[in-house]
Amino acid sequence: MGIVKSSGISGRQHNLAEQVFSRAAGAPLVPGNDVHLLRDARENYPAWLRAIQQAQRSVLFENYIIEDDDVGRAFADALAARARDGVQVRVLYDWLGCQGTASRHYWRTLRDAGVEVRCFNPFQFDRPLAWLGRNHRKTLTVDGEVGFVSGLCVSHKWVGDEQKGVAPWRDTGLEIRGPAVADLVRAFAQGWSTVGPPLDEEGCLSARASLTMGDVSLRVVAGVPWSAGLFRVDQLIASLARKRLWLTDAYFVGTATYVQALRAASRDGVDVRLLVPGSSDIPALRPLTQAGYRPLLEAGIRVYEWNGTMLHAKTAVADGTWARVGSSNLNPASWLGNSEIDVAVEDAPFARCMEDMYLQDLEHATEVVLSGRARRMTAAPPLPRGQRGTRGRRGSMSRAAAGAVRLGNTVGAAVTNHRELGRTESKVVFGAGVVPLALAGVALYWPHVVAVPAALLGAWAGIALWSRAMRLRRQEAQGTAQQPLPEQEVPPRASVQEPRALPDAQAAHAPEAEPRQP
Repeated sequence: MGIVKSSGISGRQHNLAEQVFSRAAGAPLVPGNDVHLLRDARENYPAWLRAIQQAQRSVLFENYIIEDDDVGRAFADALAARARDGVQVRVLYDWLGCQGTASRHYWRTLRDAGVEVRCFNPFQFDRPLAWLGRNHRKTLTVDGEVGFVSGLCVSHKWVGDEQKGVAPWRDTGLEIRGPAVADLVRAFAQGWSTVGPPLDEEGCLSARASLTMGDVSLRVVAGVPWSAGLFRVDQLIASLARKRLWLTDAYFVGTATYVQALRAASRDGVDVRLLVPGSSDIPALRPLTQAGYRPLLEAGIRVYEWNGTMLHAKTAVADGTWARVGSSNLNPASWLGNSEIDVAVEDAPFARCMEDMYLQDLEHATEVVLSGRARRMTAAPPLPRGQRGTRGRRGSMSRAAAGAVRLGNTVGAAVTNHRELGRTESKVVFGAGVVPLALAGVALYWPHVVAVPAALLGAWAGIALWSRAMRLRRQEAQGTAQQPLPEQEVPPRASVQEPRALPDAQAAHAPEAEPRQP
């Protein structure tokens, strides 16, 4: 592995480290690929549409949010046109992500054109908590020859509105050609099979799918609920980085173990940086995100806030040899709860491109600094109203999970006093104190207001369990096995090529960006 080799590990130790990474990620290293970095919707969307229009055999498209707007209709037209020409077109969308964004008419139009459309994990009465696990992936594969992985959903928000002065959302994606695209097909097939009959993977691959197209080695990390593969990889990278670890994340809520890994790396002299949104599409999350800055800053980690509209990218680059792009945020929802997909590229030239892009992004960001016990920063302008989350338009589940976990971390620190709280966390702690006091007052003066919802929830839980029990009894009587709701691990590749090490990274450090102090 590139970062392992740059750390001075070679020979038998290198092979052992390579095995550790393969097992942690649940994905082998696949050589022989050509990879291109795509920035924002202006580069991603045209490349996606071009690939769809050139499809000859199959189009596999999955996304968390697909909106019925100008962007969504452009993709619907392209997909429908290929389906009418006999190409096998399959679309997998997330039930929660597309609530309020695309109508039944939108999906019916696709189906009428011959597109096979499936909805991932719709709400079911007898499984009241199953809806928490979402398909947060954003992938497109065509003929098994070209694949795209990114953080972009399909919506006008990623395009912006030049006439109204609304800039596009900042996001990052990859275009991949080579043997690794077959892993993207397999990952799609795994999610597709949880909704209905399995996918014929071989039928989606052209004769050119297995051909070597370049000299880039990469891993396709297809995360499924409770596998935590990417979390283990992120922990390893934080532990192995020796010079630089630059992170970009839209909804950062690091767990205690991950934050500790970043702090330890920084104290060992690693240049650790974190770029996060200055204005979130959900304004209520901003104070919760800011509450987690102090432990990072105190350890010497440099934190930047994006000055433009929403920063939605999820990327990492380490030591100029290793880089990651995908759909996973650095928070427990992505690490544990959702189905995610990321590509870990082990190639020095590509990593240097990622570092150059990161330094360009920092030119449009404000660095957060500490001054004594207080933190100084300039307030970023709020997102335009049309760019914010609204009732009936569901954003990423990672946002809600990020807020809940950050709130829990802050309240836990206030109760147990295991760390010093910052001034910016006072609002969070105050708000957390108001909630139980309000509930206590309601329970004292209007007991039925608390008792009735509790009784309804209890009845719902009981009926749901009885319904599941009756279903299991019927299946046992019929001699059939129930298909489990949680997604299963992506099966291993039929044949794994011998991994190879990447070329050494350049000894010189990447140029430093001049921080923009508030």
